[in-house]
Amino acid sequence: MDKRYQPQKFEAKVYQQWEKSGSFSPTTKGKPFCIIMPPPNANDPLHVGHAMFVTAEDILIRYHRMKGRASLWLPGTDHAGIETQFVFEKKLKEKGKSRFDFDRETLYRQIWDYVQKNSGVTVEQMKRLGASADWSRFKFTLDPDIVDLVIKTFVQLYQDGLVYRDLRLVNYCTRCGTAFSDLEVKHVERPVPLYYIKYGPFTLATVRPETKFGDTAIAVHPQDKRYQKWIGQEVEVQGLLGKFKIKVIADDYVDPEFGTGVVKITPAHDPNDFAVWQRHKQEIPGPKQVIGFDGKLNELAGKYAGLFINQARKKVVSDLTKAGLLEKVDQSYQHSIGLCYRCKSPIEPLPMPQFFIKVKPLTQKVLQAIKDKKVKIHGTGYNKVLKHWLTNLKDWNISRQIVWGIRLPVWYKTGSNAKIKINFLDKNNQPVKGTIDRLLKKYSLKEIKHGLQSLQAPVGTDYVVSPTSPGKNYLQSTDTFDTWFSSAQWPILTLKTNQKNDFKRFYPTNVMETAYDILIFWVMRMLMMGLYLTDKVPFQEVYLHGLVRDEQGRKMSKSLGNVINPLGLVEQYGADALRMALVMSTTAGRDSAVGEDKIKGMRNLTNKIWNAARFITLNVEPESQQWQAHKKDKKFAIRLDQISAEITQLLDKLKIGLAAEKTYNYFWHWFCDECIEKAKTDQLSYEALFHGLIVFLKLLHPFVPFVTEAVWQELKPWRKYPNQLLITSKWPE
Repeated sequence: MDKRYQPQKFEAKVYQQWEKSGSFSPTTKGKPFCIIMPPPNANDPLHVGHAMFVTAEDILIRYHRMKGRASLWLPGTDHAGIETQFVFEKKLKEKGKSRFDFDRETLYRQIWDYVQKNSGVTVEQMKRLGASADWSRFKFTLDPDIVDLVIKTFVQLYQDGLVYRDLRLVNYCTRCGTAFSDLEVKHVERPVPLYYIKYGPFTLATVRPETKFGDTAIAVHPQDKRYQKWIGQEVEVQGLLGKFKIKVIADDYVDPEFGTGVVKITPAHDPNDFAVWQRHKQEIPGPKQVIGFDGKLNELAGKYAGLFINQARKKVVSDLTKAGLLEKVDQSYQHSIGLCYRCKSPIEPLPMPQFFIKVKPLTQKVLQAIKDKKVKIHGTGYNKVLKHWLTNLKDWNISRQIVWGIRLPVWYKTGSNAKIKINFLDKNNQPVKGTIDRLLKKYSLKEIKHGLQSLQAPVGTDYVVSPTSPGKNYLQSTDTFDTWFSSAQWPILTLKTNQKNDFKRFYPTNVMETAYDILIFWVMRMLMMGLYLTDKVPFQEVYLHGLVRDEQGRKMSKSLGNVINPLGLVEQYGADALRMALVMSTTAGRDSAVGEDKIKGMRNLTNKIWNAARFITLNVEPESQQWQAHKKDKKFAIRLDQISAEITQLLDKLKIGLAAEKTYNYFWHWFCDECIEKAKTDQLSYEALFHGLIVFLKLLHPFVPFVTEAVWQELKPWRKYPNQLLITSKWPE
């Protein structure tokens, strides 16, 4: 053996041995054990969060493989919807172009080519970390067979009465150009100006004076004695665009302690106001949308039309002041603002017809499965978090106004739906927009279809849900599914579209390992869809790993300059050192701290393993070892068995961090510091020491697979079965 272990010399060679041997595929015999890999973004470089899930899942797979189970770790990548389109649009911008320069199909193909060009990078990087996934079963969320099943699920939901289309206020990002679900909105508390404006006989407080052109009512609390005489009355208001009349209504939603106890109701631009309108439809007009999907005020705002929201707010406040209609401003008011989780722009609540899934019939099944202990959550407190969301979840808006994704199988007949709004590029690549009845007088349906960019159908428009076109006069919706809709079916999709009998053999899967911050986004929805489609939970246990923070416990960010580049560290210290540093002493559901010092410490472990093996082989004859314990070895043998049993029990209970810590300590402090020293003074036989080395190589293998396999191969002359790989050797009993 070389004097020291050099990971760069061994890692690529060892991984090739594993792949060539077919060790990553499940055996035909043995009890099944399956983990479905959380699909990373297909074109994202590997970051430390990926490195954490790769390490944790690989540990479990290697352990169960050595235990003799038919172990399948099924890999895949995600198209990642808005995330990917957002990155691609930035690249278009660098070339002086935007998504509006292309028809829908052309833009989709460009993003497809971009993703395919980069998608192999993630896989190769996961391999560098030692991921022993079955790459022959690899899936991508836009594979044709995956897409077919996703569409089939939507059709089934629709036929079961669990899908509907309705006009609702959606969380719309005017920068990304799409709606998001409630779960994808990040709420932050910020100090914002609270404006007290004169409103007829009242003064009311608002943080959004620019939406006043969309006001349809004034509301007070029904028990507020100050305003009893006004309830049900119409009042005249002097506005910036002239005088108008507006009705005063009573609703429990109004907080008498907020501002003056009087609020303006703007149903098109505030979810609470929208709910008020729904309760008072017989009394007040419907929503008046004054902010467009481009983030600008529209023609209903008169002279303010064309201004972006922030510009309009400044102008309106200035004009209110000049007109003597601004009474005062509270500059320190704390207000919760919804931000787009992707680009951090303020979310604009806007009225839009969208497709929704009724969630209550789905969440009830999950709550019952949790009650019946059919699924176990590893991570203190997250069981309660999950149950809270399942109890309070609103219907799921699954429509997204982007190109990159699975297109909704929804069709609109052009002849009978005259007021569908269309944006398309004509044969000269010039943008054209209008309603379909007017456009068809000048353009053929074929030309419109060819250059189609977007389609907006008013609420109440007739539609057909079908995987294929119902006829030549139909246009397909340009909306795509929320990425999480396909991801919610991932355990089912990946197994059903793979090798014969995979679904029958491996579903339900055993463990879903992922970060705690996507418990609600993804894990909850997988449970909902899994039970809906199969009547079984998609996995029996959920292991939630925490965020990886720097050595000072700070969240990693580019601005702090503390981001760990996992591949750079693999180059420097080896994959095993990074893996062990990531999982060592971690606890499910809790963040952990990792820095270069910890990784250096774990590199010392790989050197220790190598040096221990080198020392022992120098003192043991190179022949098959049929160790018969000497009397002096008896305590050693008993303790070795106890250690093996303890590590086995910890891994069975998914205590990955504790198992790593214990294995490290027993090898370093007991085996190396005590037992090797005893052998030097003849208190322990070197044959016993060699047997202990074999056991520890197996116990350590799931955590540090490269160095243990490299040592194992160096021990060929000493082993009974010299051609056996450590990855498929038997776990110590």
